[in-house]
Amino acid sequence: MSRGAIVVALAASLPAYAQVTPFPASFHTRDIATNGAVIHVRQGGKGPAVVLLHGFGDTGDMWEPLAVELARDHTVIVPDLRGFGLSSHPEQGYDKRNQALDIAGIMDSLGVDRAAFVAHDIGNMVAFAVALWHPQRMTRLVLIDAPLPGIGKWDEYAHAPKTWHFYFYGKDEERLVAGRERIYLDRFYDELSANPARVNEGIRVHYAALYARPNAMHDAFENFKAFPHDADDNRAALAASGKLAIPVLAIGGDHSFGTEMGDLAGVAFLNVQGAVIPDAGHWIMEEQPAALMAAVRPFVGP
Repeated sequence: MSRGAIVVALAASLPAYAQVTPFPASFHTRDIATNGAVIHVRQGGKGPAVVLLHGFGDTGDMWEPLAVELARDHTVIVPDLRGFGLSSHPEQGYDKRNQALDIAGIMDSLGVDRAAFVAHDIGNMVAFAVALWHPQRMTRLVLIDAPLPGIGKWDEYAHAPKTWHFYFYGKDEERLVAGRERIYLDRFYDELSANPARVNEGIRVHYAALYARPNAMHDAFENFKAFPHDADDNRAALAASGKLAIPVLAIGGDHSFGTEMGDLAGVAFLNVQGAVIPDAGHWIMEEQPAALMAAVRPFVGP
Protein backbone atom coordinates (compact mmCIF):
# COMPACT_ATOMS: atom_id res chain seq x y z
CA MET A 1 0.00 0.00 0.00
CA SER A 2 1.37 3.46 -0.86
CA ARG A 3 2.09 6.06 1.80
CA GLY A 4 -0.80 8.18 0.50
CA ALA A 5 -3.19 5.23 0.64
CA ILE A 6 -2.12 4.45 4.18
CA VAL A 7 -2.87 8.02 5.26
CA VAL A 8 -6.27 8.00 3.54
CA ALA A 9 -7.16 4.68 5.15
CA LEU A 10 -5.98 5.95 8.52
CA ALA A 11 -8.08 9.10 8.24
CA ALA A 12 -11.15 7.10 7.25
CA SER A 13 -10.80 4.91 10.31
CA LEU A 14 -10.70 7.73 12.86
CA PRO A 15 -13.76 8.63 14.96
CA ALA A 16 -15.75 11.72 14.02
CA TYR A 17 -14.14 14.12 16.49
CA ALA A 18 -13.10 17.67 15.62
CA GLN A 19 -9.99 16.94 13.58
CA VAL A 20 -6.73 18.72 12.92
CA THR A 21 -7.62 20.92 9.95
CA PRO A 22 -6.04 19.66 6.72
CA PHE A 23 -3.93 22.05 4.70
CA PRO A 24 -5.97 23.57 1.87
CA ALA A 25 -5.63 22.50 -1.76
CA SER A 26 -3.54 25.59 -2.44
CA PHE A 27 -0.73 23.85 -0.51
CA HIS A 28 1.15 21.12 -2.33
CA THR A 29 3.03 18.24 -0.73
CA ARG A 30 6.21 16.57 -1.86
CA ASP A 31 8.77 14.19 -0.43
CA ILE A 32 12.28 15.63 -0.70
CA ALA A 33 15.32 13.36 -0.49
CA THR A 34 18.12 15.14 1.36
CA ASN A 35 20.95 14.30 3.73
CA GLY A 36 20.06 10.61 4.01
CA ALA A 37 16.37 11.22 4.74
CA VAL A 38 13.16 11.76 2.81
CA ILE A 39 11.38 14.77 4.27
CA HIS A 40 7.63 15.28 3.78
CA VAL A 41 7.05 18.94 2.95
CA ARG A 42 3.96 21.11 2.48
CA GLN A 43 4.40 24.29 0.45
CA GLY A 44 2.01 27.10 -0.40
CA GLY A 45 1.77 30.80 -1.08
CA LYS A 46 4.08 33.21 -2.86
CA GLY A 47 6.52 35.79 -1.56
CA PRO A 48 9.38 35.84 0.97
CA ALA A 49 9.94 32.37 2.38
CA VAL A 50 8.95 31.23 5.87
CA VAL A 51 9.86 27.80 7.30
CA LEU A 52 7.67 26.40 10.09
CA LEU A 53 9.24 23.71 12.32
CA HIS A 54 7.21 21.56 14.71
CA GLY A 55 8.29 19.62 17.79
CA PHE A 56 7.42 16.51 19.79
CA GLY A 57 3.73 15.69 20.20
CA ASP A 58 2.93 17.36 16.89
CA THR A 59 3.93 17.18 13.24
CA GLY A 60 3.90 19.87 10.59
CA ASP A 61 0.11 19.50 10.67
CA MET A 62 0.06 21.76 13.73
CA TRP A 63 0.88 24.84 11.65
CA GLU A 64 -2.14 24.86 9.31
CA PRO A 65 -3.81 28.02 10.74
CA LEU A 66 -0.58 30.04 10.71
CA ALA A 67 0.53 28.63 7.36
CA VAL A 68 -2.72 29.69 5.68
CA GLU A 69 -2.43 33.18 7.16
CA LEU A 70 1.20 33.65 6.13
CA ALA A 71 0.63 32.20 2.65
CA ARG A 72 -1.34 35.33 1.73
CA ASP A 73 2.00 37.04 1.07
CA HIS A 74 4.74 34.46 1.77
CA THR A 75 6.02 31.18 0.42
CA VAL A 76 5.36 28.90 3.38
CA ILE A 77 7.39 25.70 3.81
CA VAL A 78 6.23 23.17 6.41
CA PRO A 79 8.28 19.97 6.81
CA ASP A 80 7.82 17.00 9.07
CA LEU A 81 11.20 16.64 10.77
CA ARG A 82 13.10 13.42 10.10
CA GLY A 83 11.47 10.49 11.86
CA PHE A 84 8.21 12.39 12.46
CA GLY A 85 4.88 12.31 10.67
CA LEU A 86 5.18 11.27 7.04
CA SER A 87 8.94 11.75 6.76
CA SER A 88 11.27 8.77 6.59
CA HIS A 89 12.88 7.03 9.55
CA PRO A 90 16.66 6.97 9.17
CA GLU A 91 18.55 4.94 11.75
CA GLN A 92 20.66 7.92 12.78
CA GLY A 93 21.11 11.64 12.35
CA TYR A 94 18.82 13.00 15.08
CA ASP A 95 21.31 15.48 16.49
CA LYS A 96 20.07 18.96 15.66
CA ARG A 97 23.18 20.05 13.76
CA ASN A 98 22.52 17.24 11.30
CA GLN A 99 18.82 18.06 11.11
CA ALA A 100 19.78 21.62 10.18
CA LEU A 101 21.34 20.07 7.08
CA ASP A 102 17.96 18.47 6.34
CA ILE A 103 16.35 21.91 6.38
CA ALA A 104 19.11 23.48 4.28
CA GLY A 105 18.67 20.65 1.77
CA ILE A 106 14.92 21.27 1.59
CA MET A 107 15.55 24.95 0.92
CA ASP A 108 18.07 24.08 -1.79
CA SER A 109 15.60 21.70 -3.43
CA LEU A 110 12.90 24.38 -3.45
CA GLY A 111 15.25 27.10 -4.70
CA VAL A 112 15.01 29.13 -1.49
CA ASP A 113 18.17 30.95 -0.41
CA ARG A 114 16.91 32.63 2.77
CA ALA A 115 13.85 32.35 4.97
CA ALA A 116 12.29 33.47 8.20
CA PHE A 117 11.78 30.60 10.66
CA VAL A 118 8.97 29.96 13.13
CA ALA A 119 9.63 27.05 15.49
CA HIS A 120 8.18 25.28 18.50
CA ASP A 121 9.59 22.74 20.97
CA ILE A 122 12.23 20.52 19.27
CA GLY A 123 11.70 22.70 16.21
CA ASN A 124 13.37 25.49 18.24
CA MET A 125 16.45 23.33 18.57
CA VAL A 126 16.64 22.54 14.86
CA ALA A 127 16.07 26.19 13.95
CA PHE A 128 18.81 27.24 16.40
CA ALA A 129 21.17 24.82 14.67
CA VAL A 130 20.31 26.48 11.34
CA ALA A 131 21.11 29.85 12.94
CA LEU A 132 24.45 28.59 14.28
CA TRP A 133 25.74 26.69 11.27
CA HIS A 134 23.82 28.24 8.37
CA PRO A 135 23.12 31.84 9.46
CA GLN A 136 23.11 33.06 5.86
CA ARG A 137 19.93 31.01 5.30
CA MET A 138 17.90 32.70 8.08
CA THR A 139 16.46 36.24 8.04
CA ARG A 140 14.67 36.16 11.40
CA LEU A 141 13.51 33.62 13.95
CA VAL A 142 10.49 33.00 16.17
CA LEU A 143 11.21 30.64 19.08
CA ILE A 144 8.14 29.26 20.86
CA ASP A 145 8.15 27.81 24.36
CA ALA A 146 11.13 25.47 24.64
CA PRO A 147 14.76 25.79 25.75
CA LEU A 148 17.89 25.37 23.66
CA PRO A 149 20.35 22.58 24.57
CA GLY A 150 23.44 23.92 26.28
CA ILE A 151 22.23 27.52 26.33
CA GLY A 152 21.46 29.60 29.42
CA LYS A 153 19.72 27.62 32.16
CA TRP A 154 19.64 24.45 30.08
CA ASP A 155 20.97 22.22 32.85
CA GLU A 156 18.25 23.48 35.20
CA TYR A 157 15.50 22.92 32.62
CA ALA A 158 16.88 19.52 31.63
CA HIS A 159 16.69 18.22 35.21
CA ALA A 160 13.34 19.68 36.22
CA PRO A 161 10.69 17.13 37.27
CA LYS A 162 8.50 17.86 34.24
CA THR A 163 11.32 17.05 31.82
CA TRP A 164 11.95 13.47 32.96
CA HIS A 165 11.07 12.46 29.40
CA PHE A 166 14.38 13.94 28.20
CA TYR A 167 15.93 10.70 29.53
CA PHE A 168 13.13 8.31 28.61
CA TYR A 169 14.43 6.27 25.67
CA GLY A 170 15.67 2.77 24.95
CA LYS A 171 14.25 -0.63 24.04
CA ASP A 172 12.37 -1.19 27.28
CA GLU A 173 10.95 2.32 27.25
CA GLU A 174 9.72 1.72 23.73
CA ARG A 175 8.07 -1.52 24.85
CA LEU A 176 6.28 0.35 27.61
CA VAL A 177 4.85 2.88 25.16
CA ALA A 178 4.09 0.53 22.25
CA GLY A 179 0.33 0.30 21.84
CA ARG A 180 -0.07 3.02 24.49
CA GLU A 181 0.99 6.01 22.41
CA ARG A 182 -2.22 7.87 23.19
CA ILE A 183 -1.69 7.45 26.93
CA TYR A 184 1.91 8.65 26.66
CA LEU A 185 1.02 11.71 24.59
CA ASP A 186 -1.92 12.57 26.85
CA ARG A 187 0.55 13.10 29.69
CA PHE A 188 2.18 15.96 27.73
CA TYR A 189 -1.06 17.48 26.53
CA ASP A 190 -2.58 17.35 30.03
CA GLU A 191 0.37 18.41 32.18
CA LEU A 192 1.95 21.01 29.89
CA SER A 193 -1.19 22.94 28.90
CA ALA A 194 -3.05 25.71 30.69
CA ASN A 195 -6.38 24.07 29.84
CA PRO A 196 -6.11 20.46 28.60
CA ALA A 197 -9.53 20.66 26.93
CA ARG A 198 -8.09 23.00 24.30
CA VAL A 199 -5.92 20.14 23.08
CA ASN A 200 -9.13 18.51 21.99
CA GLU A 201 -10.00 14.90 21.28
CA GLY A 202 -9.54 15.27 17.55
CA ILE A 203 -6.01 16.60 18.01
CA ARG A 204 -5.14 13.76 20.38
CA VAL A 205 -6.54 11.06 18.11
CA HIS A 206 -4.73 12.53 15.11
CA TYR A 207 -1.27 12.57 16.66
CA ALA A 208 -1.66 9.31 18.57
CA ALA A 209 -2.24 7.59 15.23
CA LEU A 210 0.83 9.21 13.66
CA TYR A 211 3.06 8.38 16.63
CA ALA A 212 1.84 4.78 16.57
CA ARG A 213 3.27 4.31 13.06
CA PRO A 214 6.30 1.99 12.80
CA ASN A 215 9.48 3.57 14.20
CA ALA A 216 7.75 6.88 14.98
CA MET A 217 8.13 6.81 18.75
CA HIS A 218 11.62 5.32 18.51
CA ASP A 219 12.74 8.21 16.34
CA ALA A 220 11.06 10.75 18.62
CA PHE A 221 13.04 9.28 21.50
CA GLU A 222 16.22 9.54 19.41
CA ASN A 223 15.71 13.32 19.36
CA PHE A 224 15.78 13.41 23.15
CA LYS A 225 18.69 11.00 23.33
CA ALA A 226 20.70 13.46 21.23
CA PHE A 227 20.23 16.38 23.65
CA PRO A 228 23.62 16.01 25.45
CA HIS A 229 25.38 15.94 22.08
CA ASP A 230 23.32 18.93 20.95
CA ALA A 231 24.30 20.82 24.10
CA ASP A 232 28.00 20.23 23.48
CA ASP A 233 27.66 21.27 19.84
CA ASN A 234 25.76 24.44 20.71
CA ARG A 235 28.12 25.56 23.46
CA ALA A 236 31.15 25.15 21.24
CA ALA A 237 29.58 26.86 18.24
CA LEU A 238 28.25 29.82 20.23
CA ALA A 239 31.59 30.27 22.01
CA ALA A 240 33.27 30.46 18.60
CA SER A 241 30.72 32.76 16.93
CA GLY A 242 29.57 34.97 19.78
CA LYS A 243 25.99 36.13 19.99
CA LEU A 244 24.09 35.92 16.72
CA ALA A 245 22.71 39.00 14.96
CA ILE A 246 19.56 37.32 13.61
CA PRO A 247 16.46 39.12 14.99
CA VAL A 248 14.46 36.88 17.34
CA LEU A 249 10.94 36.91 18.75
CA ALA A 250 10.86 34.62 21.79
CA ILE A 251 7.34 33.58 22.82
CA GLY A 252 6.28 31.75 25.96
CA GLY A 253 2.94 30.68 27.34
CA ASP A 254 2.14 32.36 30.64
CA HIS A 255 1.61 28.91 32.22
CA SER A 256 4.88 27.62 30.78
CA PHE A 257 8.15 29.40 29.93
CA GLY A 258 6.60 32.87 29.87
CA THR A 259 9.17 35.68 30.03
CA GLU A 260 12.00 33.16 30.41
CA MET A 261 11.90 32.61 26.66
CA GLY A 262 13.22 36.11 26.10
CA ASP A 263 15.89 35.62 28.75
CA LEU A 264 17.18 32.37 27.30
CA ALA A 265 17.16 33.72 23.73
CA GLY A 266 19.16 36.73 24.95
CA VAL A 267 22.03 34.42 25.89
CA ALA A 268 22.53 33.51 22.23
CA PHE A 269 21.14 36.44 20.21
CA LEU A 270 21.79 40.19 20.17
CA ASN A 271 18.37 41.39 19.01
CA VAL A 272 15.56 39.76 21.00
CA GLN A 273 11.94 40.69 21.51
CA GLY A 274 9.92 38.78 24.08
CA ALA A 275 6.21 38.02 24.12
CA VAL A 276 3.95 36.14 26.52
CA ILE A 277 0.68 34.56 25.41
CA PRO A 278 -1.97 34.70 28.17
CA ASP A 279 -3.91 31.64 29.27
CA ALA A 280 -1.55 29.28 27.46
CA GLY A 281 0.80 26.50 28.41
CA HIS A 282 3.29 24.81 26.12
CA TRP A 283 0.84 23.98 23.30
CA ILE A 284 0.29 27.58 22.27
CA MET A 285 -0.68 26.88 18.65
CA GLU A 286 -3.45 24.57 19.87
CA GLU A 287 -4.42 26.56 22.99
CA GLN A 288 -4.35 30.15 21.72
CA PRO A 289 -3.90 30.13 17.94
CA ALA A 290 -5.30 33.62 17.31
CA ALA A 291 -3.07 35.24 19.92
CA LEU A 292 -0.01 33.40 18.64
CA MET A 293 -0.70 34.41 15.05
CA ALA A 294 -1.22 38.02 16.13
CA ALA A 295 2.24 38.00 17.72
CA VAL A 296 4.03 36.22 14.87
CA ARG A 297 2.48 38.00 11.89
CA PRO A 298 3.96 41.50 12.35
CA PHE A 299 7.38 40.11 13.26
CA VAL A 300 7.59 37.93 10.15
CA GLY A 301 6.34 40.90 8.14
CA PRO A 302 4.75 41.31 4.74
